[in-house]
Amino acid sequence: MSKTYPFDPSIKHHLLIALGLFVWIFVFLYFTEPLDVNEFNYIEKLTYLPLYGFIGAMIYIAVLPFQILMFKKNNAIWKRSNEIFVLALFVIISIFGLRLFYLQFIVEWHPNAYTFWYHLKSIIFPAMLTILPIIVIGRFAFGKYKEKKLEEQKIEIQGEGNYESLRLQLNELICIRSSDNYIEVFYLNGTHLKKTLIRNKLSVIDESFPELLRTHRSFIINPFHFQTWKTEKGKHFLALAYDIEVPVSKTYLENVKTQFYSATD
Repeated sequence: MSKTYPFDPSIKHHLLIALGLFVWIFVFLYFTEPLDVNEFNYIEKLTYLPLYGFIGAMIYIAVLPFQILMFKKNNAIWKRSNEIFVLALFVIISIFGLRLFYLQFIVEWHPNAYTFWYHLKSIIFPAMLTILPIIVIGRFAFGKYKEKKLEEQKIEIQGEGNYESLRLQLNELICIRSSDNYIEVFYLNGTHLKKTLIRNKLSVIDESFPELLRTHRSFIINPFHFQTWKTEKGKHFLALAYDIEVPVSKTYLENVKTQFYSATD
């Protein structure tokens, strides 16, 4: 339950799932004609069945704000328990939404309408068994595609040893410090600051990743995490995320100033 689950936070992609849900519900009901649907004439089918699809799509969309809140609360980490909660919430809202639609528009509160338990057991639950796989497959497919794209965007900081390397998103990297024959890589793992020691030279990393910025003979930073300048007793420093401060030597001062001044112009 606590393991991570493939997840795509893109609202656009979830709207595509909602659209697919709308089409699937209409097509399924039109051709299978379960129970009350087979009592509709042609005009009623074209009137009510799209509404069933529309309700299913809108219920899925209504769940998305809860999904966004959970994703932010968990610091952009999505777990199996979160996925199960979203699917369960969709099912619960669907049960009452479909029941209300049936009573209000299909039978107009007729006294001989299906009882709640019969409606739930014979119509709504079977419908859920056909709808949920579409949602699960759609969400999983978009999630795996998102993971693949993120993996392709990762950079790899390699060491001189055969098994020394670190793969991470560029914006997860904060800075790199030289330490004798090693480099110390400061990076984010979720919201936690991590440090990894890799056997390599800072000059090699500087040449390999031009998007990083050399500030000192012992430091390279990721400009993405720059916060503010600091000057103390004629010495210059850059304040980065997570209260990390790196020195700026005279050798690199003008280049660093140019980098940040041009970015703010």
